[in-house]
Amino acid sequence: MPITVHREPNGICRLDVRGILRQPELVIAEQAVAAEITRLGPVKLLVVLDRFEGWERQGNWDHATFYMEHGDDIARIGIVGPERWRMEMLMFAAAGLRKGPVQYFPEDAFGIAKAWLSA
Repeated sequence: MPITVHREPNGICRLDVRGILRQPELVIAEQAVAAEITRLGPVKLLVVLDRFEGWERQGNWDHATFYMEHGDDIARIGIVGPERWRMEMLMFAAAGLRKGPVQYFPEDAFGIAKAWLSA
């Protein structure tokens, strides 16, 4: 599966994203995060791109259901990955549109990203 969701300390949900992201797999990950929000309340997301290759062309990528239902329940989003994905990932995460801040970190700044999320 291209997305795996892990629970980490301090209310952080870690999403490891690999290969080509497909819309049905994103929906499954969104459901897992929604369950964590129901259990914990607001969460922080740590998105780690690992050999990420982009998004599948098929699928309903313009749906906003998860964002509309849970956008305010995500306190912060930290994305760690190659520079080539910075702009697309910030757009995908709705940086600048959501209540909580979104920050992109280079691949070698995993520890800095976790510290930022825990602040």
